[in-house]
Amino acid sequence: MYKQILVAVDGSRSGRRALDEAVKIAKATGAAVEALCVVRHPARLVDVSTGFAEEQARHSAENDAATAALEEARTVFAQAQVTGSTRAADANGEEIASVISRIAAEEGADLVVMGTRGHSGMKRLLLGSVAESFLRVADRPVMLVREEEVPAA
Repeated sequence: MYKQILVAVDGSRSGRRALDEAVKIAKATGAAVEALCVVRHPARLVDVSTGFAEEQARHSAENDAATAALEEARTVFAQAQVTGSTRAADANGEEIASVISRIAAEEGADLVVMGTRGHSGMKRLLLGSVAESFLRVADRPVMLVREEEVPAA
């Protein structure tokens, strides 16, 4: 059924759940999985001299988070004994959903698996949703995996 699965990872709990679901499907169908982490680098102002060091630190932290998410994916692939690869992409000012869509087309993905945090109301309005944006442009099957709620202590 599926031969190539693209899973979006970002180091979050919902991203990890999406990775786990993609691996389950791959094991059942013999598909290959590619884990993709898109790094967003916001556009800089022309005069960057005042905050350049802080900006470099933020970019470094984003790159470190992407590296950790992709390393986790490689570990999961090896433990599950599925064919898997990893890929990082820089958004370069492009919407993350558009980057995922473009790469899914390039890779010939039969299925895209993504996590969603399930925000609603003001949180969704303020934070936006990559998953929702992706659904609007998707031209292939999409599986959304919702983040589990952590019980209050």
